[in-house]
Amino acid sequence: MAAYKKRKPYVKAIIFGIVSVFSYIYLFKNVGLVMEGFTRGGAYAALPVITAFYFSFVHAAFCSNVLEIMGLEAKRKKSVPVKG
Repeated sequence: MAAYKKRKPYVKAIIFGIVSVFSYIYLFKNVGLVMEGFTRGGAYAALPVITAFYFSFVHAAFCSNVLEIMGLEAKRKKSVPVKG
């Protein structure tokens, strides 16, 4: 039986990279509109937090895929049996 070879996520990395770049372009081209919305107060105070989560998610997804393409993985700890 041949070992299963996992495919590298080139397409995902490219897609998340493009989404990230265009998100930053949109953000900086509309900085006046963004600042107007972010500084209104009330329920609009959630907008900067939501925006930060959005950019964090997109950037993390892009980086995760790039690291997987490069072959870098987190070190796995050996499981320790629980006494009891």
